[in-house]
Amino acid sequence: MGMAPRRRPRGTLVDPVNIGYEVERPSKQLFDSLAERCGVSSAVFFERVVEQIPLDANGIPTWWPEQTNEELPINSV
Repeated sequence: MGMAPRRRPRGTLVDPVNIGYEVERPSKQLFDSLAERCGVSSAVFFERVVEQIPLDANGIPTWWPEQTNEELPINSV
């Protein structure tokens, strides 16, 4: 795949933000690789992935594990 990933035209974002999350390197590498295979930038791929998340009536992804207590996952470590 010798062609650079397709990006949206410069200046077309309405309210751009930087998503500076720290994640495990293999996850980031896989994500970037998937975007490259699709022929788009990682930013465009991220937006498309988010658009495709199926949500339940409460706005929670349908594939997210059900919480069995009041504790949030981020506080359970």
